[in-house]
Amino acid sequence: MTMKQILFFTTFLFALCAQAQGVKLKDYLPQDVTYNQNIPTPSDIIGFVPGDWHVSHDKLVQYMRAIAESSDRVRIKNRGFTYEKRPLILLTITSPKNHKNLAEIQENHLKIISGEVSESQLESMPIVVNQGFSVHGNEPSGANASLVLAYYLAAAEGPSIDQMLENTVILLDPSFNPDGLQRFAYWTNTNRSTNLNPDPQDREFSEIWPEGRTNHYWFDLNRDWLPLQLLESQARVKTFYDWRPNVLTDHHEMGSNSSFFFQPGIPERTNPLTPQLNQDLTEQIGNYHAEALDSIGSLYYSKESFDDFYYGKGSTFPDINGSIGILFEQASSRGSGQMTDNGLLTFPFTIKNQFTTALSTLKASLELKTDILKLQYSFYRNAEKNAEKGAYVFGRKNDPVLANELAKVLEQHQVELYKLEKNERFNGKDFDQNSSYIIPKNQLQHRLVEAMFEERTSFNDSIFYDVSAWSFRHAFDVDFAEVKSIDMGEKLASVELDIPNDLQKSEYAYALRWNDFNAPKVLYKIMDEGMRVKVAQKPFQSKTEAFDYGTIVIPVQNQQKTSKEIYALLDELQKENHVKLSPLKTGLTQGINLGSPNMSHLEMPKIAMLVGEGVRSYDAGEIWHMLDFRFEIPVTKLDTENFNRTSLESYTHLVIPSSSSNALSASEKEKLKDWVRKGGNLIAYKGTMNWLKAEEMIDFKTKKDSVVAKDISFIERSEFYGAKQIGGAIFKAKIDRSHPIVYGYDGDEIALFRNSNLMLEADTLSFNNPIQYTNSPLLSGYINAENLELIKGTVPFKQNGYGRGNVMIFTDNTNFRAFWLGTFKLFLNSIFFSDQM
Repeated sequence: MTMKQILFFTTFLFALCAQAQGVKLKDYLPQDVTYNQNIPTPSDIIGFVPGDWHVSHDKLVQYMRAIAESSDRVRIKNRGFTYEKRPLILLTITSPKNHKNLAEIQENHLKIISGEVSESQLESMPIVVNQGFSVHGNEPSGANASLVLAYYLAAAEGPSIDQMLENTVILLDPSFNPDGLQRFAYWTNTNRSTNLNPDPQDREFSEIWPEGRTNHYWFDLNRDWLPLQLLESQARVKTFYDWRPNVLTDHHEMGSNSSFFFQPGIPERTNPLTPQLNQDLTEQIGNYHAEALDSIGSLYYSKESFDDFYYGKGSTFPDINGSIGILFEQASSRGSGQMTDNGLLTFPFTIKNQFTTALSTLKASLELKTDILKLQYSFYRNAEKNAEKGAYVFGRKNDPVLANELAKVLEQHQVELYKLEKNERFNGKDFDQNSSYIIPKNQLQHRLVEAMFEERTSFNDSIFYDVSAWSFRHAFDVDFAEVKSIDMGEKLASVELDIPNDLQKSEYAYALRWNDFNAPKVLYKIMDEGMRVKVAQKPFQSKTEAFDYGTIVIPVQNQQKTSKEIYALLDELQKENHVKLSPLKTGLTQGINLGSPNMSHLEMPKIAMLVGEGVRSYDAGEIWHMLDFRFEIPVTKLDTENFNRTSLESYTHLVIPSSSSNALSASEKEKLKDWVRKGGNLIAYKGTMNWLKAEEMIDFKTKKDSVVAKDISFIERSEFYGAKQIGGAIFKAKIDRSHPIVYGYDGDEIALFRNSNLMLEADTLSFNNPIQYTNSPLLSGYINAENLELIKGTVPFKQNGYGRGNVMIFTDNTNFRAFWLGTFKLFLNSIFFSDQM
């Protein structure tokens, strides 16, 4: 191409973008209806037509409040706040007549679940549609389309809209992820040129780390519908159960060179627990999307990618709850407009597609209303009919808080829980009535419970868009049993733990059990008060109690606080955090004594974490959330951009989540080495371990598969490589409980989640393998046959000294998605007990 041609082409693109900038509201809207002039348009309130600029969350809320004030079809409420204190609003949109009887409509709709209505009554009932947008903040066409949708539903007038509103209750969630949306809107708006530039290399299309996809703590909110560990998820799932919508839509974006996708996904990758009727109706609804997109000339596809397997996503969570989840994926302009393989992709075009399919969803829901309501009705009647007798029992005798954390998740999912009538023993495990729970199988949510607890190792396909296993019994590391009959105590109205009894006062010492889930939080607070503490490297016993490896001992004498002040502090911490503290009256204990050399002094950690370009934000966010939000332990985030100018001298520990080798320069790596040599403790995950080995900071050998592609066609190559990956499965490992990395675990085995193919050979010295995969390691999920053989006997953790410091590596994320609570302690042990390794 000549320079003259390049100039002409560039000028042409700029002209197209400038033209696209002048979008009008009517360009989006159907013209077969009239519009109420008393309803404000988006530009009346926010100052521009959607698509001209990216709406920030505050302006989006401003418009939604204005709509609610001006229309008797719309009500708005705030269900809570994000971590950055942005409101989690919800619009309920239906006819004015329905609004007057909304509580009754809601009550009757929930009777479909309980079976208090007959199938013949369904035809006269409204359908409930939950439309949600932009769970990923930098996929903004959905949230911006919600402005147009809200206006249309409030302002459109005519027989068709009246009929739809009379027979539909719409729950409009305009932004699943307010914090991420705000972050992205700031980025693209501040980098937008007045004369729009479609060059994909422009700064507008290259967000800075961590980008706007995630929420405040850098989580992918579209993976939290089952775990419910995040504020935004808890609010939207409460809405789901308050209403039990029949259809839930989840509007996303994908790569700029794509077109438009709507579900169903790849049929072979549907979870077997999803009824076939669900998929049949999803396909029927898809025909409405196709017709609507045909009418505006948009390219699209279905059934060729994505899946309906993991129930923790917004488009699949409804499928295990008798509803229909629908995923939409729109090619992303990632800004105001850029050139793609399909030509110039403008932001208004992406909004139009999202709005168009939002309307086709409503049309399909109305015309297929009776069939969709029957799906919900039959789902729960079949669940009742096919529910087995018996129950699941779970608990954690020595850690009631951990079991209670799982109970809290189940409670949010409206799972019926009961207490144990008495202490029981099942499958060699003791279940204490004060720290265990019963889940009867014969209940409305039994299919969801089955999905949450099942162990599955057989699959119709070998490729998964997300994880292939998520069993909550392993994630929360609870004792678990399936029983045919059991004496049930009272049904629990709430799963709150009882406040512990007053601590008995001691003038000598106190012991804190490390197997308590909140023990790390309590230990840090004690240290932060300037108190000296020790850790028991061997078990010991008082006259009345036994104490395991890792028990924390707090001497009373020679502290900065008086015995009275120490007692008051510990009593308060025990009650607030539901840990068990025990008074020790003498140092003459059985086993080791309290003054033993095996009672090791602990230094208060000061933790830093590497973040920024080159670091995986998901992993960093999970560590940040765990330390900051859950355990209230401060962590300083050090950006890779400023690492060379950062002093490391004040930090005892530096965490590097999975990162690329170019996250730090050569000189910065030398700086890191020097810090470790002088006594620093380095904790690294996944990809980081490879460049640490290249820098000779740690040594290990890996196992790799030798599978060669045979009889694999070119078009099948992605499936070949995909089947070799461990996309997310659960494996069993044996542990050496005397090693500090596993202090606090009271069994000899542990369940580990992994989604990497990093397989480290075990050390020749057995005591250097405190965690080692067993010879029958697979508990749940997909792994191909050769990798299953390779993983046997490998290790997920290694540690070695480096100068006066430590280097510790984990092959996989021990803090996965904030709900893998069972392995949190591995990471926390690497913080608190690094000097003991």
